Amino acid sequence: MEYLLVSGGAGFIGSHLCAALLERGIFVVCVDNLSTGSRDNIAALLPHPRFHFLPIDILDLDPKRLAAEDADHPFRYVFHLASPASVVDYLRLPLETLLVNGQGTHRLLELARSRQARFLYTSTSEIYGDPLVHPQPESYWGNVNPNGPRSCYDEGKRYGEALTAEYGRSFGLDARIVRIFNTYGPHSRIDDGRVVPNFVGQALRGEPMSIYGSGAQTRSFCYVSDLVEGLIAAMFTPGVGGEVFNLGNPEEHTILEFGEIVARLCGVPSPRLSWSDLPTDDPSRRQPVIDKAIEVLGWRPTVSLEDGLRDTIAWFRPRILPAPAGETAGASATPGLFGH
Repeated sequence: MEYLLVSGGAGFIGSHLCAALLERGIFVVCVDNLSTGSRDNIAALLPHPRFHFLPIDILDLDPKRLAAEDADHPFRYVFHLASPASVVDYLRLPLETLLVNGQGTHRLLELARSRQARFLYTSTSEIYGDPLVHPQPESYWGNVNPNGPRSCYDEGKRYGEALTAEYGRSFGLDARIVRIFNTYGPHSRIDDGRVVPNFVGQALRGEPMSIYGSGAQTRSFCYVSDLVEGLIAAMFTPGVGGEVFNLGNPEEHTILEFGEIVARLCGVPSPRLSWSDLPTDDPSRRQPVIDKAIEVLGWRPTVSLEDGLRDTIAWFRPRILPAPAGETAGASATPGLFGH
């Protein structure tokens, strides 16, 4: 049986990853300080005999405690997902974001090195900043403001990438990096400030949908089950140590177009809009080149935008709207962890 560690395993993506790994017969140790994750995300996993949850910060990981956890079955793999990831969260926790991607990454790299484990670092499309190259391939170095309000995340992730790459060069650690583009689905928080929870919540409540700037800026949205399959492929595909992969759906939409799709699927054919200034350093375009993931990992997204949004809306609906008379909030149909 394979043993592995997932940092940030109670977060939006991490909880889906833990579930998918358990389905594959793997023993999963989930580490999360719950600063942005939630025990609710892993509630269904807690009774599982191959799942163990450590509610601690990776900056406070006790090597002796971890040694007890994996004394008989050392970790063979380390997935590092721990970090605030939404603008709301990393602007609220800027120093924590820098530290978890710096010191936290260093600590987990040392853990992987001591156990000769395979390591995966989850970086972000934000390292491309407001890109001057479109769409963005892994070879693009980015256009990032190193001192702006978003730099705690952008530069934190860039530093985490540099650490991970150097452990591969200096110590031969079998480490790989994935850059995650916009991802959505069940388990995301309604208040995390990202566009999908914002639009879904506003549409379901009948509120104006928030548009920043002109709404002509673009994003590419990947359903969480597709993203998780990409993470698993990146970790378990042999011979990809030292590589960097974009993971995302290359289907590009303007924010206005995307808002119209969400509103229609929520039953609001003519949504009201609320206009605000574009936030500082908000990227104008975002679209991944995923040729490398397709060719090397054999991975590509398969869930259509409308199918993924229907599952996401169905998951959010009972959490946003009061249950009809005679029903409980749990009576609404809720998709499984992956929906597909």
